[in-house]
Amino acid sequence: MTINKVLDAKGLACPMPIVKTKKAINELESEQVLEIHATDKGFKSDLTAWAKSGGHELLKHEEENDVLKFWIKKG
Repeated sequence: MTINKVLDAKGLACPMPIVKTKKAINELESEQVLEIHATDKGFKSDLTAWAKSGGHELLKHEEENDVLKFWIKKG
């Protein structure tokens, strides 16, 4: 998987991770991939809903040392 941009949203509380994700995804071309690192536990459900409503694809997610990592393909 080719990562086109990495967003560091660690330490940010709702709604900032989604606000920064929206800004970052707007800078990408369709089909490009954004990798996001966050620590807000509520971000997973927020991101899932936001990606679906925006027509983006959540490719995968994992947790590593309390850091949530997500990969989204721009729709």
